[in-house]
Amino acid sequence: MDLHDIETKLAAARTRLILDKPFLGALALRLPMIAADPAWCQTTSTDARNFYYNPTYIDALSMEQAQFVLANQALHCALSHFSRRQHRNRFRWDVACDHAINPLLVKDGLRPPPGTLVLECFEGMTAEEIYPCIAENNSDEPEEQPRHEGDGSGDTQEEAQGQKPDDAESGDAKGVPRPQSLSAGEQEALSAQWQQRLAGAAQQAQQAGKLGGILGRMVGELMQPKLPWRLLLARYMTQYARDDYSYMRPSRREGSMILPSLRSAQADILVVLDTSGSISGQEMDEFMSEINAIKGQLRARIVLHGCDTALDKNGPWLFEPWDEFRLPKAIQGGGGTDFRPIFEWVARQGREPDLLLYFTDALGDFPLEPVFPVLWLVKGRAPVPWGQRIQLN
Repeated sequence: MDLHDIETKLAAARTRLILDKPFLGALALRLPMIAADPAWCQTTSTDARNFYYNPTYIDALSMEQAQFVLANQALHCALSHFSRRQHRNRFRWDVACDHAINPLLVKDGLRPPPGTLVLECFEGMTAEEIYPCIAENNSDEPEEQPRHEGDGSGDTQEEAQGQKPDDAESGDAKGVPRPQSLSAGEQEALSAQWQQRLAGAAQQAQQAGKLGGILGRMVGELMQPKLPWRLLLARYMTQYARDDYSYMRPSRREGSMILPSLRSAQADILVVLDTSGSISGQEMDEFMSEINAIKGQLRARIVLHGCDTALDKNGPWLFEPWDEFRLPKAIQGGGGTDFRPIFEWVARQGREPDLLLYFTDALGDFPLEPVFPVLWLVKGRAPVPWGQRIQLN
């Protein structure tokens, strides 16, 4: 095995990646490629600064598989996995990160090496969402190690498993030793740098017409401004407040000039809770507390209803603007989810609300879109066919 040949192979794979997958190639180009000591790097690794590789491992890969491992490490950096681990176990976090990334790369047409962790059930999920699904006992993990062996953000893999690395081996002359862990300040600075690189790579790929599919959707979501759901909820609800300026009944104190005055009417808001069991009581309490804080500012009259596959037989509950909006003790549920009953109920009332606010996981049967505005506050990743959607978590 000639190290020069291995370097040439990786350089060629990166060039091919730049031509075929310019988004991933532009990210991979940001990572200098360095041969590492096989004692700590069995496959490939990154510290968000460099791409480390085991020459023997790279030598056994095809050109297509080499492209995959380059894209894998680059995407880990672009998604700031090195700074998102926090308190989590290092080994389980690395596995969760690979489960989050590898299905995306496979869907994008890249060919994974043997033993790569790819499960379609995790497609579209973040590493944080996947992490609880990974078994706590590391001995229960798959035998093959994740392709993402390290990010320099904390404990080494051996430390995470209760073992101490061999200092003598880590300094072996066969390759560079293991990089030092990143400090909190370094993680923050590198994360901001990689976000800029992500935006630049996406722009270049879009201009070339080569950023679409699942990666294009992921990048689109990442590039959208992230606002807390409470702020978004307040913003949307304020839009439907009945405050407006009027020239009616001008004040006599203004003299001969007719100036507009601010008139406020009561807003009628229908709030529906998904009582199918997918939303916890604590989450409902937080949601109710937030609505209570907003409704006082809007002078909103709120009708509350619960619904799973049918409307709560104890509802509805009416809250005037001066009433505290809180979860009724009599609210019931626990069945499946069907969104149609509440819209049928509104039709029978003969009066449409100014806004319908639905707190749910969005996993159920939807009716046709009504003429009045609907705001969905969604826990989970399910889409809605119409209306405004706010992501809760």
